[in-house]
Amino acid sequence: MNVLVIGSGGREHALCRTLARTAAGRRPRVFCAPGNAGIAADAECVSIGANDVSALADFAERERIELTIPGGESSLAAGLADEFERRRLAVAGPTRAAARLESSKAFAKDFMLRHRIPTARYRVAESAAEALGVLRGGEFGAADASVVVKADGLAAGKGVVVARCRAEAEQAVVEMMEGGRVGSEAAGRVVIEEALAGREASLLLWTDGRDYKLMPPARDHKRVGEGDTGPNTGGMGAVTSPDVLDEETLARCVREVVEPTLEGARADGLDFRGVLFVGLMLTGEGPRVLEYNVRFGDPETQAILVRLRSDLYQIFDAVARGGLGGVEVDWSEEASACVVLAARGYPERPETGARIDGLEEAAGVEGVQIFHAGTAPAGDGSVVTAGGRVLGVTAAGRTLDAALARCYESASRIHWDGVQYRRDIGTLNY
Repeated sequence: MNVLVIGSGGREHALCRTLARTAAGRRPRVFCAPGNAGIAADAECVSIGANDVSALADFAERERIELTIPGGESSLAAGLADEFERRRLAVAGPTRAAARLESSKAFAKDFMLRHRIPTARYRVAESAAEALGVLRGGEFGAADASVVVKADGLAAGKGVVVARCRAEAEQAVVEMMEGGRVGSEAAGRVVIEEALAGREASLLLWTDGRDYKLMPPARDHKRVGEGDTGPNTGGMGAVTSPDVLDEETLARCVREVVEPTLEGARADGLDFRGVLFVGLMLTGEGPRVLEYNVRFGDPETQAILVRLRSDLYQIFDAVARGGLGGVEVDWSEEASACVVLAARGYPERPETGARIDGLEEAAGVEGVQIFHAGTAPAGDGSVVTAGGRVLGVTAAGRTLDAALARCYESASRIHWDGVQYRRDIGTLNY
């Protein structure tokens, strides 16, 4: 079995390691393009960019890859699944058209409205002047009301501003649409939403376009600072535990969100095969969809996959070939956590090139797995930082507290100049 994972972060490291760990009686040959210093210990890294669709398809043909698993959203938005399917190569990811559920916030909101999927009230603005007019028109509350501003396109998890007042929202609009904060392509349009109150949850599932299999609900911590302060990031940590979604709420989310979303995709002719991530706000009126992702979240992937007991290759193969209904997916009954260790300056201007010490000692903590996100090998054999999010220290445990204790014990053994991480991952009361 030759399998190709596309990407270079902690999510892809977790996918590569889990593919080998869960393969019952088999060891697939795992390639990763382009990979990183940690992934190289679990897969064969290939020097092809994640968005070089043609080169990736050429490689898959040449190496007789039997299954390709896209990690991130950018390759899907670039049409990777379309090209692979054109060449009759098995791929577990949605087409470019279906990937618009993530690559365009405006498209996703219109999709939800059309299919009566509960979400926040919103407006789409095509220019800064139009957006400022919407904000000043009073539709989203008085000047001191909280409001959300989202770049329409892909912005690596940094295109959302939860503004505490209209002045902050106006500043976000100007920075996004005129100041180049997230790139002109991502912020050619913005979505303005009412701010919802409640607890967040992430509900992920595999689907082959017809059947689906749920994963353990997770909760991500987006803001860089403890107490949920500071700017949004790609994610500073994630947990899975029974506290995230009780059975009654989960059933309601499936009934009101998951199944209508899949039915809506089929009705609209969207070929959605892969992982669907539904970001939820659990409000007093019920669950509301914050966003869709069309792939595994990061760091949710790490926290979720350490609980998987089934064969990950078999699951993704069934997703790609349309046989998911016949696959049993088994999970441990534990809770789990992932704590992200980031570079100084993240998310705005992360520092790179710092030598990382203590990795072997940290990996020695019972039950811990360390996934590399932004790392690179140095000439002397050491590992250095090469991105904003550097490592994901992950563990499962009988309780969430036990899992977190393992993560923080391991994290305390890792050192580099400028390391930062939140010490309140798993806290639910803010």
